[in-house]
Amino acid sequence: MRTPSSPVHASVAAPDIAARLRLSATRLARRLRQESGAALSPSQQSALAVIANHGPLTLGALAEHERVAPPSITKVVTKLESDGLVIRTPDPADRRVCRVAISPDGAALMDESRRRKTAWLTARITELDPERQRRLADALDVLDELTS
Repeated sequence: MRTPSSPVHASVAAPDIAARLRLSATRLARRLRQESGAALSPSQQSALAVIANHGPLTLGALAEHERVAPPSITKVVTKLESDGLVIRTPDPADRRVCRVAISPDGAALMDESRRRKTAWLTARITELDPERQRRLADALDVLDELTS
């Protein structure tokens, strides 16, 4: 069995790489959520990030982006709104539709969350020797390619 510090060889099968990458990505995402300092559920954090990056959005567009049912996103947005993190406004073209945008408090929370996660990750990366840092940087190019 390979150890986390042993080198990856070209002979490693793609399914093995995929399984390991999936597990590592899941663990990293979980750890970054923990380091965020935001007292939000994963679904609330995700929705707030989407609203911050793509808003203002209709609830339907947000539900589609998050790949959840509209009633589920309504519950998430209601909680974010009650916490003062998002603002709902009626659509000027169709008053039956509302749009949700990040509030100043929500933007501040997102900024602080990103700062905390980056600080944690920076500290972990600086513990690596220069060669491992270079290998990590090279791997990021491959990850970017996989996700584009």
